Amino acid sequence: MRNHRADLRTRTYGNADFNPPAGPYEIVPVTASDGAKLRVHAYGPADGNVLVLVHGWTCCLEYWTPQINAFAGEYRVIAYDVRGHGESELGTAQLTTDQLADDLAAVLDAVLPPGHRAVLVGHSLGGMTVQAWAGRYPERVQRQLLAVLLTNTAAGQLIAETTVVPFCNRGRIKLPFAVGLIGLSAQILFPPIAPVKWVFRRQIMSLAAVGDIAEFGLNIVRSCPARVRGRFGTLLSHLDVGRGAANLTVPTTVLAGSADDMTPPVHGERIAEMLTAAGSLAGFKILPTGHLGNVEAYREFNDELDRVAKSAFGIPAQVVGA
Repeated sequence: MRNHRADLRTRTYGNADFNPPAGPYEIVPVTASDGAKLRVHAYGPADGNVLVLVHGWTCCLEYWTPQINAFAGEYRVIAYDVRGHGESELGTAQLTTDQLADDLAAVLDAVLPPGHRAVLVGHSLGGMTVQAWAGRYPERVQRQLLAVLLTNTAAGQLIAETTVVPFCNRGRIKLPFAVGLIGLSAQILFPPIAPVKWVFRRQIMSLAAVGDIAEFGLNIVRSCPARVRGRFGTLLSHLDVGRGAANLTVPTTVLAGSADDMTPPVHGERIAEMLTAAGSLAGFKILPTGHLGNVEAYREFNDELDRVAKSAFGIPAQVVGA
């Protein structure tokens, strides 16, 4: 199974943007506070400006392949497997957002030389981790970051506002918390058969996602062990990172997906309101995607990240992949 999951993460596609990066990478040794070993990869020039990418639930560092391929020629791109995902150890610590924040803190300390600051990017659970980190370590935000990009993420109330379950949370019919908890905590498998592929596109991505985009997204999610999916689903059911986003006192951009049933745009709007109050909202945009926005609309996402990075590092802007 381990070999099978590794194969799912590193398959090749007709669209080379989804193929494993051709260039070399460095392995950065990082040990979490409970002794768990985290898989951390560094792509691109050792002296380049740093982008740190934090993936979402049931994904892995390869989830960022379309971004690594686009940016590693110019930037030092750091991506890591969240504990339990990919090849990172699950560890022995209680699974909490505080622990995920501590893990991110350990990664930033390992990849940022003294005096250097990064652009931090978080998708879904990764964006929740960024907010938890900012809430737990507000003194580090200005010291270690220049800018933040959050995509398809939330601060809480996932079950109360998800529209994954048909007819629920779209009007008068509310999804009972117990039902949502069972669904998120289930050790779900995604066999690559036509009905499952369709449901995955309809509920997790969008029906506009086809071909290599759909295959890549499903393969990345399938690479996650079912028991890890279930444990993190329980964590997400009770998610509450409070007003951590208000501590992101560097320019922060928020992206949402118009067809995102996992984290509907209302979540991004709520985060944007906190950032506006803090005076750090750099932009809020809704892309025509489901939950895997930086895969489904990777060119548009890369344009946004290019804008954020060049503004943060003082580089004249240009469109990536034009």
